[in-house]
Amino acid sequence: MDILEEKITTTLKNNYMPYAMSVIISRAIPEIDGFKPSHRKLLYTMYKMNLLTSQRTKSSNVVGQTMKLNPHGDSAIYETMVRLTRGNEALLHPYIDSKGSFGKIYSRDTAYAAARYTEVKLAEICNEIFSDIDKNTVDFVDNYDGTMKEPTLLPVAFPNILVNSNQGIAVGMASNIASFNLGEVCDATVEFLKTGDIDFEKTLIAPDFSTGGIILYDKDQMIELLKTGRGSFRIRSKYKYDKKNNCIDVYEIPYTTTCEAIIEKIRDLIKAGKIKEIVDVRDEIGFEGFRLTIDLRRGVDPGALMHRLFKMTPLEDTFSANFNVLIGGTPYVLGVKEIIEEWCKFRIDCIKRRTQYDLDKANERLHLLLGLEKILLDIDKAIRIIRNTQEDKDVIPNLMEGFGIDRGQAEFIAEIKLRNLNKEYILKRTSEIDSLKKEIEKLNHILAHEEEVKKIIINELAQIKKKYAIPRKSEILNVDDIEEVEEEIFIDDYNVKIFLTEGNYLKKISLVSLRSQSEHKLKDNDRIICEFDATNKDEILLFSNKANVYKLRCYEIPDTKASALGEFLINLLGLDEGERIIYSCNANGYTGHALFFFENGKGAKVPVSVYKTKGYRKKLTSAYSDKSPICAIFYIQQDEDFCAFSESGKALVFNSSQISEKTTRTTQGVQVLKLKKGSKLSKVVMAKDLGFNDIEYYRTKNIPAAGYYVKESDMQISLF
Repeated sequence: MDILEEKITTTLKNNYMPYAMSVIISRAIPEIDGFKPSHRKLLYTMYKMNLLTSQRTKSSNVVGQTMKLNPHGDSAIYETMVRLTRGNEALLHPYIDSKGSFGKIYSRDTAYAAARYTEVKLAEICNEIFSDIDKNTVDFVDNYDGTMKEPTLLPVAFPNILVNSNQGIAVGMASNIASFNLGEVCDATVEFLKTGDIDFEKTLIAPDFSTGGIILYDKDQMIELLKTGRGSFRIRSKYKYDKKNNCIDVYEIPYTTTCEAIIEKIRDLIKAGKIKEIVDVRDEIGFEGFRLTIDLRRGVDPGALMHRLFKMTPLEDTFSANFNVLIGGTPYVLGVKEIIEEWCKFRIDCIKRRTQYDLDKANERLHLLLGLEKILLDIDKAIRIIRNTQEDKDVIPNLMEGFGIDRGQAEFIAEIKLRNLNKEYILKRTSEIDSLKKEIEKLNHILAHEEEVKKIIINELAQIKKKYAIPRKSEILNVDDIEEVEEEIFIDDYNVKIFLTEGNYLKKISLVSLRSQSEHKLKDNDRIICEFDATNKDEILLFSNKANVYKLRCYEIPDTKASALGEFLINLLGLDEGERIIYSCNANGYTGHALFFFENGKGAKVPVSVYKTKGYRKKLTSAYSDKSPICAIFYIQQDEDFCAFSESGKALVFNSSQISEKTTRTTQGVQVLKLKKGSKLSKVVMAKDLGFNDIEYYRTKNIPAAGYYVKESDMQISLF
């Protein structure tokens, strides 16, 4: 068997790239008319089925007919249909008027009924989507088997791509276009057509969603999103407090989440003990629309609780925008102004093609009527020519010769009924000639002047706004007007003791629990290396052997008992391989100092405030110098006496005030202990923890100093 060798790049180019391009161009990314191919095929099929003017038909009928254009299967087509319906509530302006159960965009578990039970027709707004499609306004191509024609785009009369949200995931790229209010989009487009620019602070302020909610408006952030097509903003749920039943009714939620996702998160928080104010949470979606009910305990402040839930659950969520659009078969990430500009180019072309179509029809009509006008001069002659012609095939040539007209005019005249070959009828028909000439002149003027085309678009947009615009569903709230409530005010505060073991287990034990059970459970050969007092709201610092510092809020650490091992820090902090925590302390509001002693005999004194950050960053790298291995770390609130030991058997007592403060985290500090060649600093302890008989014997007035050999009587105490 012969094996064909081929470069991996060639294989990818020949096999993967065509697939990737097909997904991007023919499936996932919307085009300037606001539709993906699957949407367009479905809606065009419904249009050809006369579902714009007739009564609803079964969805299964539409699905079956759509398969002539879309070969992806009935279930995929029906899923596409579901999202476009009024019943699903996914769109601000649904394209399909539906009857039956089509699920809900805000409910993950509400299933839609089978296609054989539901009924659909095109919504009224589709008049503006298919208007003049039969006037050569867009190109048509063969369907997948060459038996039918389908449009490459739909001649939408308004910027539909901005009016209804659209999401798609392709290969290597995605699209997530937010929806905007139809009236605001029309105003912005008119403004652009008149001035060439859009004022985002007045005309098109922010997106609008079918599920409502409150958009938290950050001016700079939103304008950047509108200008670039990339960015994010937060959406908050709307709620009201039912005092009679002591419950909160949430009646609008962010477009990006579902009722079930919110309920699951709230229940998880209740189980974890992080929320104790809620008795029950349930879905009460019904015929009246969306409702999520949260039953409260007595005495709970509903406003404060909702602020907390906004921070901890999808009741407040983020919409990440990525306005990726196909223009001429090429994907571009465009800002709103650029999208409107591209739509205007597309719509101008549609109007010109429509005008040219009308002009051609008017010229053709005028030409026929001019031939009819010639007959008016001698009707009897026309009758005589027809009557005296022996064979049917000679009627047209004889009329052409008799009146000096062309074949088209002659055929038109020949088709007139005998009863209409009278002067009154012919005069009535030829009276259209003057109006046709005026119409042709007007159409030629439109084609010659683009400003006239823009006026037509502006007038159409004004009519569309008047007919279809609805009030905003998503309220806009300036972020500066939001009263921020610190999460800590909801945290139970009580005294705890923190224990860190050499095996990297961390225990948070309440003092009440510690008093009743003080004997610690530890793994074999493990020991406690740090212990300190804190409250449940305090922040603690954990220093690792890789010169990193980790931050934890005490309430993030589960309460435990002395009889438990505690939390394994490798899992809790996500430590790197070979990394372990060697010291921990209470940040105490980021006051006091951290002392670092290194094997090269140097000591650094750094204010703890250097580890304070504006945001809550859980990990800071370069927490201390890594030029020499770390020997010991201490936290002090005031200067203390310390004793440093060298490998050569010397000890030096000094005060931390002798080490000058440095504000750089990676400072090596100053030399504390002078070391002989080949020796190193082996240990540093607080002097008060030593039991030396004469501690002053080892003290020095100035540092650095070599220290003094440990007396034989102190040798056992110093733990050499």
